[in-house]
Amino acid sequence: MAKTHIFDERAGQLMKVLVESYISDDQPVGSKALAEHSGLKVSAATVRNVMADLEKMGLIQSPHTSAGRIPTVQGYRVFVDSLLSVKRPDKQLLN
Repeated sequence: MAKTHIFDERAGQLMKVLVESYISDDQPVGSKALAEHSGLKVSAATVRNVMADLEKMGLIQSPHTSAGRIPTVQGYRVFVDSLLSVKRPDKQLLN
C-alpha cells in the first residue's frame, strides 16, 4: 500500500517551490531562499520547521550537514502527483 502524504497548504507550497528550484538550479535549497521565493509571508525559521517535517515524511533530505534540502524520490513523486501544474501548450507551438 502506498504512503499518503498529508500536509497543509503552506507545506505544499514550500515543497513545490523547493522541487522547482532544485530542478532549475541543481543546488540544495536553503530555508532563507525558500522563504524569499515561496510567495508566503513566513520567516526562514518557520521554513526550517516545515522542512524538518517534510524530511521526517521522507520527502526531502540534506545531502550533507549545513546544506539546503533536496527532494527524495518520494518527494518527486508527491510533486508530480499532487503539486505540479501543467499548462496546455500554446496553439502556435502545436502548428
